Amino acid sequence: MVPASLQAQRVKSTPFSYLPERADDRYNQRVTSKALALSTGGFVILAHKSATEYAVERYDADLKRLWSTTLPLAAGESVDAFARSANQATVVLHSAGAAQQLSAYTFELTNGQKSPAKKLIEAGPRERRLAASFSPDGTKLVAWRYLTRDEQIRAISATVYDEKLQKLKDRTYDFHDQGGFFSTTVQVGNDGSQFVTLVSDGMKKLTARRYRNDSPEVKVMSVSVGGTFGGKEVNVFDSRFALQPDNTLYAAAICNERETGLYYSLKLVKFDFSAEGDMKFAPEVKFTSDYLAEVNKATGATAKRVEDVYLTDLLLTDEKQVVVIGEKKYEEGGDESPGHTRELHLFGYNEFQTPTWHRIIAKDQVAPAAEGFSSISYRAALFGPEVQVVTWEKIKNKSDLYIRRVNAQNGTVQEPKGLGLNVASDQNPSYVKDFTTWLDPKTIIGVSRPSKKSAALMLNKIVIK
Repeated sequence: MVPASLQAQRVKSTPFSYLPERADDRYNQRVTSKALALSTGGFVILAHKSATEYAVERYDADLKRLWSTTLPLAAGESVDAFARSANQATVVLHSAGAAQQLSAYTFELTNGQKSPAKKLIEAGPRERRLAASFSPDGTKLVAWRYLTRDEQIRAISATVYDEKLQKLKDRTYDFHDQGGFFSTTVQVGNDGSQFVTLVSDGMKKLTARRYRNDSPEVKVMSVSVGGTFGGKEVNVFDSRFALQPDNTLYAAAICNERETGLYYSLKLVKFDFSAEGDMKFAPEVKFTSDYLAEVNKATGATAKRVEDVYLTDLLLTDEKQVVVIGEKKYEEGGDESPGHTRELHLFGYNEFQTPTWHRIIAKDQVAPAAEGFSSISYRAALFGPEVQVVTWEKIKNKSDLYIRRVNAQNGTVQEPKGLGLNVASDQNPSYVKDFTTWLDPKTIIGVSRPSKKSAALMLNKIVIK
């Protein structure tokens, strides 16, 4: 059961330095987690120190900085990805200019020693942006470029690397059979297998392809989640694929009516690439008028339809229960309007992938236009059967980090509890979310600025009782 109440105490603080970033795409933050917990204790941080310099820093569990290694940025360079394994941290940089390039540096966790830059992949300046992703354990990396014709994706050219950035495999994923309208991305497993995921067939079908490094065989699984239902054409509006350490792949999709844009249902699929090759399609969750009434009751709103909800998390418990989280995100008006993130929509499935509960968690977060949605939203972590959700909000006139506990088995939600940081309501608050992480179920690391009058940031360790 979720406990009735909890107590949070800040047990340690230390000064912290960070310069707000200005991304070229304020709606899609490339590195959302800049503090990563380590299995051996403590955590590693990626901090923006100046316009031309980052630093990778390791701290122990008592906030003692063990080392700090600078990472200079040349003109046209930006950070594209940040990950850690048991032995090192890795930063991927994107370079724009006469050509695009992705390069990577590794940092030894023992002493912070930085490797020379390793070029991963390159492309022309007018091609689609290069991309990269890490395996769940951080030991594999795949970098890719999109090969297009008449602005349509025809193939992806990818290279897989190991932890030390040694090349394991070059691959080309061909999409000439896909027609003109689909979206795709690449994920890599802990064993180096690649999983190419597609939303295709006019945005009606979810497909997963597995490519292994030791075999030419390509394993493909597909399922239609859209189509014509009751005379209404239904498409995938938003989707999220989550690769697990055992190479099981889960996909969630919000489907809507093509003509009206009305949300139709949430669908969940499990792609199991083990020897059995099983695929399981969960019963859909309909966005009915009753569901809308629940949203309005939870939020106090009078919305006429469910809208602006995007999939943000897909969590899997040790007992194989699934929690899918969506968040409402929107702007009030034009490009210079503030960004809003409001209620969270949580959907719980049992180990047989049967929908068993759903909950609406009301919240109200606003960010200045320049920050888009990058400074707000939430952090979620799963410990056993419990999901912990941390938000930065102003509740009862108190600006703070707040934690809610959710029981993944039955959906019981605890009332929000402040962590006692008294976070200043300022204009550049992205550090609040970006540096929030868990060392264990009862220890949270967070960065705050205690008051508007103080320019200094503090790195805090909070213990939950």
